[in-house]
Amino acid sequence: MVFDRVSVPVAVCDVYGAVQVANPAMAAECGTTPGRLRGRDVLELFRPQEATQVERIAEALRLRHRSRYQVSVRWQAPDGAQRYGELTADPVSDTVEDTPALLVMLRVLAEREAHEQRPPQVAPIEARILALLASGTTTAQAARETDLTVDGVNYHLRRLSSRWNAANRTELVARAYTLGVLAPGVWPPTPASWEGSE
Repeated sequence: MVFDRVSVPVAVCDVYGAVQVANPAMAAECGTTPGRLRGRDVLELFRPQEATQVERIAEALRLRHRSRYQVSVRWQAPDGAQRYGELTADPVSDTVEDTPALLVMLRVLAEREAHEQRPPQVAPIEARILALLASGTTTAQAARETDLTVDGVNYHLRRLSSRWNAANRTELVARAYTLGVLAPGVWPPTPASWEGSE
């Protein structure tokens, strides 16, 4: 009963991601009722921004690692708006030997309209560094490409990590895509159109 009163969208899924129970806030994000979410695949409801995030989580769960996992996702809200956010999955079970269920929480970050504007506090050089990072360049290569020193690149990455509360560079890149700083579906990665003059 307490589960239903939680305002944060929450669901309990089996280890494969099938929803076992969801609260009304989670169902509202999908435009349905909690009972209709039962058995649905959470990653079909909320599409991952990066398939590699899901593959790493699946492998970790197979190895019985019990960490918190985050996946950047997007989905269509009931009003038709494209929304962006993060799913956080925590493995939970009564004993270490039991196959865990996943406690899944959704954090809504923004809708598409917000992504069409310039994200606050992202300088063109920071967007360029993020694009280089997303393409797999090293810090030294990014420094050469941007005419900065290695320390200069690291300075910008530390500032962005602090601003976005990103634990590592992979999460930093994921957030850059989620926030609309990097253009989706483009290779090599490039800053979104508002950064085109860089």
